[in-house]
Amino acid sequence: MLDDLKEEEIVNKVGGRFKLSTLIQKRMVALNTGARPLVELRTTDKMAIVIREILDDKIFLDSTGQMQYRGASATDAARRAMMTDISDAGGSDD
Repeated sequence: MLDDLKEEEIVNKVGGRFKLSTLIQKRMVALNTGARPLVELRTTDKMAIVIREILDDKIFLDSTGQMQYRGASATDAARRAMMTDISDAGGSDD
């Protein structure tokens, strides 16, 4: 997995090392707050999941630096947006 980060393919795919770092960070936050993986891997290693999502063109940064999902239906995008809004609220009812 870490060897994938050393390859220029993933760096070039995202548009540079800074953008790669930003995308990884944003996606890790999403996964840690309950987002579902966009790829099927037999691992719980979230970094491996993020790297595979990038290599499989499932996620990218748009021109404003926001993480976007490629190939998602409008329903999937709306559901993810709602989940992000809920997790961004930060509070809990417990």
